[in-house]
Amino acid sequence: MSHKLVACCLLLLASDGFASITDVFKDEDGHTKWQHLANFSAGLLITLLTITLVFLAISYRNAWRVNRELTEIKKNLEERVRERTANLATTNSKLEAEIAEHRETTQRLVASESYIKSILDSMPLMLIGLNKEMAITQWNPAAEKITGAKSDMVLGKNLWEAYPTITLTPEQLKEVLDSGSNRVIQHSQRGQYYFDITLYALQGNDEVGIVILLDDVTKRVKTENRMIELDKMASMGELAATMAQDIDTPLQRISQSLGQVYALAKSDDPDALAREHCKTLKHCLETALESSEYASAIVNNLADFALHQGGSAQLVNVPEVLEHTIELAGKVISEPNGLKFRDIPLHLQVEEKLSSAPCRIAELQQVFLGIFRHACYALGRCKRDGFSPLITVDVTEFYDSIWIKINHNGVGLTPEEQINIFEPYFLNNPDASAGLGTQRLSFAYFSITEHHHGQMAVTSDIDVGTTFHVQLQVKK
Repeated sequence: MSHKLVACCLLLLASDGFASITDVFKDEDGHTKWQHLANFSAGLLITLLTITLVFLAISYRNAWRVNRELTEIKKNLEERVRERTANLATTNSKLEAEIAEHRETTQRLVASESYIKSILDSMPLMLIGLNKEMAITQWNPAAEKITGAKSDMVLGKNLWEAYPTITLTPEQLKEVLDSGSNRVIQHSQRGQYYFDITLYALQGNDEVGIVILLDDVTKRVKTENRMIELDKMASMGELAATMAQDIDTPLQRISQSLGQVYALAKSDDPDALAREHCKTLKHCLETALESSEYASAIVNNLADFALHQGGSAQLVNVPEVLEHTIELAGKVISEPNGLKFRDIPLHLQVEEKLSSAPCRIAELQQVFLGIFRHACYALGRCKRDGFSPLITVDVTEFYDSIWIKINHNGVGLTPEEQINIFEPYFLNNPDASAGLGTQRLSFAYFSITEHHHGQMAVTSDIDVGTTFHVQLQVKK
């Protein structure tokens, strides 16, 4: 802009027009009017300076604006550089963290695979993995040991081609694959060995397949069978010992009566025998006859139980079984001290409209007989002042069960006796030969819990009495 202004001034000075203008600064005789010229030059200079200042101000303002814009641009660029640097740092940190996490995940996966492989290799069970084509994908060392075939020889082969003696059919495996559910198959060979074969369909995996576990449970099953047989023998032994004790009581009375009769018969004076000992003889004969009836009833009960033992469960009316058992107890239960079950007051309370329950009648009668025998024994031992023996039986139905509560107010059980009374060969009094009777209820407990799938419990107080609780499942 300044260059253009100077060029204009020079052009004016060089032109003819400028020469005519200069005539204004001369007087009539041609002399120059220096005062006017000086004034004009000063004005012109001031005007030029003013114009220059205006142009400089405009230029400064433009430069200031440009500098400010450049400053803003620089600031923005610096901010963007900082943000980009921070983003790059964050991205690098995330990338490093992801790399570290990926490395850690890879290590965990490797460790998990090693751990799972170690578990599979250490399993005592035979494990076989199959795909949907029934080709073998897993074959652990237990499978190698049992079959004698190495894993590298059977992997990829058909199951029945690699292990033709396996007791599984393609239909069984297909059923598990189609249903997606697990299945357990028990296999045995004439009591020589037992296998539990468990089939698992693979879940939550893109690859469809099945896992087979073969567990040799021969030792466990034989041990369990042996324990069951021992429990049965213990329970039956207890029942036989109890009935033998029941039979022994009337037999002892018969023996005592016969002894007294024999002593009277040895008298040298038959007339004295008739006169003085007639009542004694009559009492002895009555006692012997009554005791023989007791013994006969016990033997008949034992024979009836043996006849029906092992029968299948049938739906029965529990109160009817109880009433029949109470009637039977009056014939077979008595204590050496003279207390007879039939002489004990018994209150039977039965809820109306009870459901039938699946029971083995003969066994259930022996359960109730055992409890009544215990009650008679405890009542015969009680010596409390003003004591009056009483047995109460309550039969109720609650939800899907029938509950039988049998209570007596005789001598109760100690805490130790409550814990052990259902154990085999437990005696209230170890001296069974003293005629106090065996008070074991392991047969009753075994029958209720194992054969009737119910529950049996006892609550007792030594100074109040005992209550036996029997629960039987109702078949709706």
